[in-house]
Amino acid sequence: QVQLVESGGGLVQAGGSLRLSCVASGRTFSIYDMGWIRQAPGKEREFVARIGWSGSNTFYANSVKGRFTISKDNAKNTVYLQMNSLKPEDTAVYYCASREGDYDVWDYWGQGTQVTVSS
Repeated sequence: QVQLVESGGGLVQAGGSLRLSCVASGRTFSIYDMGWIRQAPGKEREFVARIGWSGSNTFYANSVKGRFTISKDNAKNTVYLQMNSLKPEDTAVYYCASREGDYDVWDYWGQGTQVTVSS
């Protein structure tokens, strides 16, 4: 099992910034990569970004490219999502997730953290 705990959500005005954190524990040796997925009210979950467990090989959704940056502190087993130039449409619950291979399903999920961007 892998446990994921997110933090850092909150309320911010449009154009502002937030940084989300996700600490991984447990069977971290089995992790292939980690990602952030968000879900806005009434919408399906949407992939945001992912990063390889070594801290390399990042990938972003087009909707956040150039505004969000995913990074990893290997010593702390922590993945970050720096969100800049936030827009009201970024409002969602943001989930941290991990997977054990390069496939479509995320194996483990955090509890989620709310991000609200006011206009």
